[in-house]
Amino acid sequence: MGQNLVDHWQNIYQAKDTTKVGWHQERPQISLDFIAKSKVSPEDPIIDVGGGDSRLVDHLLEIGFQNLWILDISAKALNKVKHRLAQKQGQVTYSVSDVLDFHPKTKFGLWHDRAVFHFLMDKKEQQAYRSLVEGIIAPGGYMVLATFSRSGPNMCSGLPVKQYSIEDLEEFFSHEFSLMEGINYDHITPAGIPQNYTVCLFQRI
Repeated sequence: MGQNLVDHWQNIYQAKDTTKVGWHQERPQISLDFIAKSKVSPEDPIIDVGGGDSRLVDHLLEIGFQNLWILDISAKALNKVKHRLAQKQGQVTYSVSDVLDFHPKTKFGLWHDRAVFHFLMDKKEQQAYRSLVEGIIAPGGYMVLATFSRSGPNMCSGLPVKQYSIEDLEEFFSHEFSLMEGINYDHITPAGIPQNYTVCLFQRI
């Protein structure tokens, strides 16, 4: 885990009102829709990768999911969620880690990643991510993956990102995953700026 990267995200979550940052969604409807389409069981472990202080876990708890994980490189981000969900202790597991350093024993029924994978600019890092999800998602399990699209931004929070089409993601993950559905959509930031995303639902073969 690069300390500079940890410091970068720690500073963002300490210095900024994260209800005003570009990625904020009060209700992450696209993610919720794709998770519903996956048919994952409410008892299956679900992980929100790079979840920060996203509201996704809040909404999943409301509809009956019981075994939720949040992974983020920033301890400050996860502390915000712990405070917000203090009454839900025991239903959420928090893990502070760079995604490529994450090696739990748990096999996940669903892996949700909204905009972590696209920060991996190096091919070796991209391949390491692919190996990770191939090993960590249970056979028959699901992956919801969102990145900036080919017409989306090429920077996020001061860092470069790699843009992907639906076809790019389908080809890259094709060895172990089958594409169930892919869409492009405009996320409207709190400042009113559209950002075009690619979102795919995969099932582990």
